[in-house]
This record gives sequence, C-alpha cells and structure tokens, in this order.
Amino acid sequence: MSHFNQTPRRRAEFITPPNLIKQKVGTGGLSEDILEKAQALLENHTVDFQPLARVYLNSLLQGLNGAKNAGQYEDQEKIIAAMLYPAMQLKANGGMFHYPLVTKIADLLIQFLEVLEKMDIESLEIVLAFYTTLDVVVMGQIKSEGGKQGQGLVTALNGACMRYFDKNPVHTRPFTVE
Repeated sequence: MSHFNQTPRRRAEFITPPNLIKQKVGTGGLSEDILEKAQALLENHTVDFQPLARVYLNSLLQGLNGAKNAGQYEDQEKIIAAMLYPAMQLKANGGMFHYPLVTKIADLLIQFLEVLEKMDIESLEIVLAFYTTLDVVVMGQIKSEGGKQGQGLVTALNGACMRYFDKNPVHTRPFTVE
C-alpha cells in the first residue's frame, strides 16, 4: 500500500526543533521513576483531541479550497504543501491522542499527496473524501482502529487512490529532477 505503486515526487519533511528544555537542564539521563510517570501520563491523559484536530481539519479544508480556486499557472508544490502539512499533523497527533484510525487515514492521504504531480478535479475529490472521513472519525470520537467499518474506510480510500492512478497514467512516470 506504499504510495500506490507510484514514485514519490516530494517527501514530507520532518523538522526536529531545538530541545530548549534539554538546553536549560543539561545532559544526563532520567530516572526510571520519572520515565514511568511520563509514560503513564501519556497513556492516561484525557485531553480532548477534537479542538486540535479541528484546527488541522480546517487547515486541510482551506488548502483544498485554495487548490479548487487555484489558477492554471499557480505553483503546484505550494498548493499540495498546503494540504500535506495538516495531514502530517493529523497523522502525528492521531497516535498521540489515541486515534489510530486518524493516523492510518492521514498516512494514506500523505502517501497520495506525495506522489501527485498536480491537482486536478479527480484528485481534489479524493482529498475531499479523505477530509470528510477524517472529520467523521474525529467528530465521532472513534478512538480505535474502527473495527470492520474503519478498515472498510481505509480500503475504500486506498481503492479510490489506486483507481485514480490507474486512470491517470501520467502520474505513473518516474519522477526525475532535472
């Protein structure tokens, strides 16, 4: 299921920010007790994911709307990046907030966006389907893999992407930097 048998045209870039706390505290290890408490806090936190997810979903929708309204000569990399960034955030935060289905769907969206050459009406419809599915999962507070229905959603989205690339062979050409 990796990149729908396509060659990625871009890679989501992970930026490691400076660790300001470590700079203030210095080097050295943490005791087992502190690590266990931190792990328990991560596993048992009750922070509501919906407000944060809503920010990224709104950002994804803005990117989608920007792509719909983009002119023929607009920079496709900027258009795609406007959707790629919120998808990356949803993937990362979905796991942290115990929404593995959000992580799985967002990862699939990232793989789709990474291989697109340009946005067209069909790819916009697919991104809209991803947005709608992510919105339903977050607003429905589905904090699991989603069972058969969750797997069905992932399979349907994957199938839509595969059909898109089957129908649009221009996207199957290997990408080369000139």
